[in-house]
Amino acid sequence: MLEWLTPQGTEAILNQISQLGFDNVSSNPRHRAAVNEATGNRKVITEHSVAATAISGQTVSPTTTSTSPGSQQPPHQYLRQNTSSAHRRRSLESSSGTIAPLGMKHESRPSFSDGLCKDRPRRLLKGTTSIVSRRNPETPPKPAPPFFENVTSPQRNLPVKRPSISSNGVGDSVKNSRGITEMDHGYWQKDQPDVVTLTPTNMPTGHPHSWADSHLPQALKYLSIEAIDFICDTLEADGTKEDPLIRNLPPYPGLQKMPHRLGKDMVDQNRPQTKTKWKLFAEQSFFSILSDPQSLIVSFTQNGQLYDSHTLWYCMLRMTRATPSLVFHSLWLVAGNLFAPELPTKAHGGPNKTRSRQGLSQHDLECIVSICLHALVAFASVVADSKGLQDMSRIRSNGLAIAGRDIAARQPPSLCLLYDDVFSYGPALRLARRIFSAIQNHRNAAAWMKRHGNPQSDGKETDILHTLFTQLDLLGPDTVRVLEFPAEGDILPETQITTLLLDWAKTVLLDAWDGRPEFVNNGAFSGALTFLKSMYEKRNALLLGDIQFRIDYLSDRLTITDIPVTWLNFDSTRRHKHLLDFPFIFSQETLVSFFRSINFSRMNRMFEESSSLKTRMVAIVDPGSLITNPHHKSVLQDMLKSASSKYLVLKIGRENVLRDAFDQLWRRQRRELLRPLKVHLGEEDGEEGFDSGGVQQEFFRLAIAECLDPRYGAFTIDDRTKMAWFVPSSQTELWKFELIGLLISLAVHNGLTLPVTFPRALYRKLLGEAVEELHHIEDGWPDLASGLTSLLEWDEKDGLVEDVFARTYEFSISAFGSHISKQMGDGTSWPQGLPEQHSSSTQDGDESPLVTKGNRDDYVTDYVRYLTDVSVRPQYLAFERGFRACLVPKSLSLLSPAILQSLVEGVHDIDILDLRRYTRYVGWDPSHRTVKDFWWIVKRYDNNMKRKLLEFVTASDRVPVGGMRNLQFVLQRNGEETSEAGHLPTAYTCYGTLLLPEYRDRDVLRERLAMALENSQGFGFA
Repeated sequence: MLEWLTPQGTEAILNQISQLGFDNVSSNPRHRAAVNEATGNRKVITEHSVAATAISGQTVSPTTTSTSPGSQQPPHQYLRQNTSSAHRRRSLESSSGTIAPLGMKHESRPSFSDGLCKDRPRRLLKGTTSIVSRRNPETPPKPAPPFFENVTSPQRNLPVKRPSISSNGVGDSVKNSRGITEMDHGYWQKDQPDVVTLTPTNMPTGHPHSWADSHLPQALKYLSIEAIDFICDTLEADGTKEDPLIRNLPPYPGLQKMPHRLGKDMVDQNRPQTKTKWKLFAEQSFFSILSDPQSLIVSFTQNGQLYDSHTLWYCMLRMTRATPSLVFHSLWLVAGNLFAPELPTKAHGGPNKTRSRQGLSQHDLECIVSICLHALVAFASVVADSKGLQDMSRIRSNGLAIAGRDIAARQPPSLCLLYDDVFSYGPALRLARRIFSAIQNHRNAAAWMKRHGNPQSDGKETDILHTLFTQLDLLGPDTVRVLEFPAEGDILPETQITTLLLDWAKTVLLDAWDGRPEFVNNGAFSGALTFLKSMYEKRNALLLGDIQFRIDYLSDRLTITDIPVTWLNFDSTRRHKHLLDFPFIFSQETLVSFFRSINFSRMNRMFEESSSLKTRMVAIVDPGSLITNPHHKSVLQDMLKSASSKYLVLKIGRENVLRDAFDQLWRRQRRELLRPLKVHLGEEDGEEGFDSGGVQQEFFRLAIAECLDPRYGAFTIDDRTKMAWFVPSSQTELWKFELIGLLISLAVHNGLTLPVTFPRALYRKLLGEAVEELHHIEDGWPDLASGLTSLLEWDEKDGLVEDVFARTYEFSISAFGSHISKQMGDGTSWPQGLPEQHSSSTQDGDESPLVTKGNRDDYVTDYVRYLTDVSVRPQYLAFERGFRACLVPKSLSLLSPAILQSLVEGVHDIDILDLRRYTRYVGWDPSHRTVKDFWWIVKRYDNNMKRKLLEFVTASDRVPVGGMRNLQFVLQRNGEETSEAGHLPTAYTCYGTLLLPEYRDRDVLRERLAMALENSQGFGFA
């Protein structure tokens, strides 16, 4: 740039400015004399300019340089050629304050020290004469101003007024950390020209209009909400905002009140040159602030706290609508600072300290992550209503852009394509990949520090998503909004923000997936899964449902029979993970299929091993074998009988179902329990029950009913909920609880549902989850949960807690006709066996304290713990041992408490319309009169009769997990009955088939069907 900074070059620049339509500054005699004087002395006084770089914002102080005495004056044509528009564009692109386009490398500027330039001189075009053969080492080159390089700076002192832009309207100057005087919001640096609102009334007289073209600040120091609104409004009004690749976006919401709205009122605002300058000024401000971590954090924080989610979303919405590629590129640059985890360093003679390599604190890193994610959410805010957003999210979870035939989405294709375009936008997707990679990077670093004993690695402060979740916590304390909107419908609800965050994580995950279930625990793919897992763990506070985390695209592309088996033998480490380690991304039906595939593979392996041994044993005991002694053959067959049996066969009599089952299951080997189950029920009484599935259901129904009988003394049944729970201090032997657990384990292993109803707390304990909250017990003990909730929420304005509730800090039960109470505490056990003579374990004179306002929280926590753990611990542990006998502990990690409950108990609700939809007909036409009469009668049944019908046909009164689609219900024609004493309807329970004759009218059908359902015990062919 120094080649044309000569007196002749200055004059040529002035001529060029005059030709471009500016006021002819050289026509001023005083200015012409100054130019001539400068030409005669061969000196050029450089302008006082603020050449702020894109990131650091440093200024270059004014310097006075002189040309080399031996330099020759080039012709004016050469200067004009170098100052042409093409040359200016090249100089603008290569200046330090420019914004490099996406996908291009930033060329680093040479460093200057002691006035010496360390880079080589620019090579001129061939055939031109160089002004200076080489650069003068005493003349440091001046960086070209990126925006106003062709505008002269008038040497005038104009009376100006600083605009007041502080939040309280006070414009007093303060000192920053560098000693530079600045306004309250830090917009202007020292000695920079002030931006003035020019109107015909306050414009100084005697000066041409060109004085308004003087240098403006090249970039703001940070952004405020007023500045963002002003810049975006200016770009929209001038028509200079970025040409959007994504069109037809919905309008952004208006603000209810803007305390200090900025405005532009310049007399020449319609001039193209002014619009271009404002555009460059806006782009430079956005880039320099958004790409610098400190400026970014200062711009979107107030009193050290990040803006609320709505305010941050609004700011990012305005900027991403005006200059999306610039905003995402700048944030992509600043996100590079996230890849430097905090590492512990030890000072000399001092304690360990944690300091990041960029000087950014943990809170700063959390703010950067939250700002970047809010920018992605704001850019994707194209769907107005929550219902439509859920449809869009479900479509993307299937890996589609437009809803297919299997997805009941009610959104138009244009909106689907717009939503897909948003998540396919290159700069935004690149930023999302970097953010999720940084999240995984910090999780790995935190795990490393925890393994190496860093004391600061165990708290919430080490979670880089802590600030984001604090902003989105809907159940936490209400945050004060910086901005107010005229209507709640104009802003994006928090539930939609979380949905869009999930969609961005799913987009990155599907974009980076290589089709294999195993992956390296590093990068964008792993980071997206980690982000989904973090949101899943906080789904209650974020008001998210389990269905919103599903990614059906993965389920459709994984083999249900092979993937679970390989995962069972896969050892997850810190470096390698498996998709099944994150079961929440799969649907309930898929997880049940995975779980049953594991059980079936183990069952099949045991069956094949016994079949192979059976074949070898037959060869050994064959008459032509080497063993000739019959006694030896008989002994060998007896010894190998259990090992060579293909099935687990139970011979049960109806009179002693539970005792026969316990006798035959006692001390069985594990390999025997894992084989397919066959039950012979009632054969001693002459009943023929060929077990193809229905006899098993009948056996478990009878056995479980006897186990849960309160007279048996093992379980108690709640009168209201009909749920079973262990009896504290039960006299039943612990081995019986273990065998009861084994019965349930056998049923789950063989894919059978049981007629039991346990509270959700039992399934949480079986899966290793804690039972601590009131909502964990409200399904099994609703009255108790309601009373404890009233205790917690009681306002002492209506009376003291100890006076109103009068509760002591004890846990009490009624057992064997007596009342047992024990003061609750840590690490205590519950007395087993028959109670002592006194009803309370508290000694006389040592009464338990009352429950007060100060200890009621601890009281509720301890009461829930005693109810579900301490009082029934021996019984539960025995039951758990039996339950785990046939199941792999790793396979249970695929299930949630709700899924495990549906596997054991099935679905209680019976929807007749849904049953009719999935019913198959053999010999009947669905429009036949008898078929219509049948459904007319069944539709009017109560719940008890519905369960009897389902049990009559399928041998179970519960719907299997997955709904009616997984239930086999067949309606088969069985002749025609015209007489009064006709046949009753019968059923093949093994095949789910109801044999229904054709009756003459509806009344006869109702009578015959009711008679069959009331007398359904026993089998013909089951």
